Amino acid sequence: MKPKIGVIVCGFIENKQFVTNAYIQSIRYSGGIPLILPLIRSNQIIHEYVGLCDGFLFCGGNDITPLLFGQEPQKGNGQTNISLDLFQIRLMKEVLKTRKPIFSICRGMQVFNVACGGTIFQDISLKPGKHLDHMQQSDTRSEISHKIHVKQGTQLKKYIGSVLYVNSFHHQTLDKIGKNLEVSATASDQTIEAVEMPSHPFAIGVQWHPECMYRTSSEMRELFSSFILCASYSGDGSDE
Repeated sequence: MKPKIGVIVCGFIENKQFVTNAYIQSIRYSGGIPLILPLIRSNQIIHEYVGLCDGFLFCGGNDITPLLFGQEPQKGNGQTNISLDLFQIRLMKEVLKTRKPIFSICRGMQVFNVACGGTIFQDISLKPGKHLDHMQQSDTRSEISHKIHVKQGTQLKKYIGSVLYVNSFHHQTLDKIGKNLEVSATASDQTIEAVEMPSHPFAIGVQWHPECMYRTSSEMRELFSSFILCASYSGDGSDE
């Protein structure tokens, strides 16, 4: 049976919860069954979500409430929703206890880091030193923006290689890295582009948007396929 992948809601548009279609299609074409998980203010429902799914995709979206990583708002901080933040962080912590596969993209990587006790630069301008413009203005989101270098010996390198060009749509970046996490890729300005949990079968966060590059990049297809494959092992109980 195909693994069931919980696709965590991206956010709200007025009174509607949404997930961008590219995430759903990337899971589908990689061999998983996408199940959209909406924000629910219930610990019991979160527990049910964790039991229902074989893997979890945490998607992109708006900024995280700074108080949740021990800071007050600074210049450059964007739109936030503390209810969504609390839901996603709580769900992330619960999933990590199970060792079921987690793939976290853009905001999702930041949720991953905060759930593990890490912090975020509320705007990349607050990061010391010079930096690239990480909010590209291309005609399509599948176009590449800058190069990343992947650390030797990481899980990520097995899937995408040592050097890769990626797209870029973020104005925040990781600062302090969370407990049990390791930086697995950086840009030329030393902005953190990926983290992973080495002790976990598959817990990877990336700052770019591989779902937007799915059709154009074999490396992004490999990344999604490896996530789904690991989730299929989780579903048959081999990692339980």
